[in-house]
Amino acid sequence: MIKGFVFDMDGLLFDSERIVQRSWYAAGAELGYPDIGAQIYHTIGFNRARRAVYFKEIYGEDFPYEMFQEKAACSFMEIVDKEGMPMKPGVPELLNFARAQGMAVGLATSSSEDYARDSLRRAGIESYFDGLVSGNMVKKSKPNPEIYQKACAAISISPAEAIAFEDAPAGISSACAAGLRAVMIPDMVQPDEETLAKVWMIKGSLTEALEELKKIL
Repeated sequence: MIKGFVFDMDGLLFDSERIVQRSWYAAGAELGYPDIGAQIYHTIGFNRARRAVYFKEIYGEDFPYEMFQEKAACSFMEIVDKEGMPMKPGVPELLNFARAQGMAVGLATSSSEDYARDSLRRAGIESYFDGLVSGNMVKKSKPNPEIYQKACAAISISPAEAIAFEDAPAGISSACAAGLRAVMIPDMVQPDEETLAKVWMIKGSLTEALEELKKIL
């Protein structure tokens, strides 16, 4: 029996990954790394600590990660304040469905807790979530299962009783390794054969996923 849904956030609830990429290009241009925005395709699902390791592996130990992070964060917020951060199609409908079904709802995001809560608040959907686990609350980032294990514990259900919603292969691997059924809604990264073998369902949008879930839950 399914008792809960656990959602990723960036690229799944919000069309934010493209804004992140723009902010990386802006920060990279200032610091002399003009191609750095392309690295997003390799780091989706990483928390801040894992991303720092990755950038130093690519650009060397002298890469000024903290300065880059600060400039990128400022650029990101400037874009969001000016243009907003679009919610993905189907988000309100799926959250309302979960509430109507009495499902517990959790968040498993690699982003920081402050950013995650602020994003949910700005979108007016924070009240739908019964528990939240962020990237700074785990030791190992996706694809490690830790974040989904903790997210299920936060909403008091077992992984076997939960469905995970993800947009990227690292998140799918994390959810499946933790024991959740995984629904994939691809965003910036398309699934490879290994990922396709793991997913329980793959759809083009949360709206399409909801229509399918209504038939089986």
